[in-house]
Amino acid sequence: MTKSFTRMYAVFLRQVYLYRETPIRFFQMFVWVLIDLVLWGFISKYFSQSAVSPSGIVTILLSAIILWGFLNRVYQGLIMFFLEDSWSRNFLNMFATPLKLYEYVAGFVVSTIITSAIVFAVVIPLAYVMFGYSLLTLGFSLVPFIIALFIFGVSIGIFSVALVLRFGPVAEWFIWPVAAITGPFVGVFYPISTLPEWMHIISYALPPTYVFEGMRAVIGGGAFSFSNALTGLALAFVYVFISYITLSCVFRIVIRNGQIARFGTEAL
Repeated sequence: MTKSFTRMYAVFLRQVYLYRETPIRFFQMFVWVLIDLVLWGFISKYFSQSAVSPSGIVTILLSAIILWGFLNRVYQGLIMFFLEDSWSRNFLNMFATPLKLYEYVAGFVVSTIITSAIVFAVVIPLAYVMFGYSLLTLGFSLVPFIIALFIFGVSIGIFSVALVLRFGPVAEWFIWPVAAITGPFVGVFYPISTLPEWMHIISYALPPTYVFEGMRAVIGGGAFSFSNALTGLALAFVYVFISYITLSCVFRIVIRNGQIARFGTEAL
């Protein structure tokens, strides 16, 4: 029995050492709880103050869930393609060929377009069959909404790839909640007016804010705002440009210092 407890203690001690050597693991421990706390706190505040009818709230929630799920599908789909190369130790092999970085990224983006379109094509009719709601009722406004969310999802995906490439696989602890962290700021389930003033600065710097604010306006019977849609699209393109430049710089650094040859063993 004593030996059994000793072995159990050894397993426990191993985890203690992992957290001591990799403090970023503490971030993963708390981030999801904090995101849920903030997100549902503002949702509760919005519902308690809202004069929207129950059917209107259901419509808003279903639209937000589908669009937010689309953004997350784009983001997770892109980083999963990269992480699979990382986990299989195939990343270095890819660049032992004449493959260029932009070709590598473009291949990911095309793959993500296809997989996201398949998911979207399944979710929309499923929502109609189960709840009698179709996202297509948003009409023409759905097009810029989807494009802005897709481009922003690609941008945070590329930036996350840059983080893992620079700091090693341990950075995976940080990248999974990246998209979720933006959720409370962009007003997925509630208007930005629900947030405190200091959060507005961050909110209006993020493209999804204009998507979800525009979505609620259209569902509420208001006019589609071309200016807001263009602002969201322009910001999304700025983010994807910055993300790709960041990835290019990181890629040159890991090539120059030889880190790419040791990729998979580096620690943050």
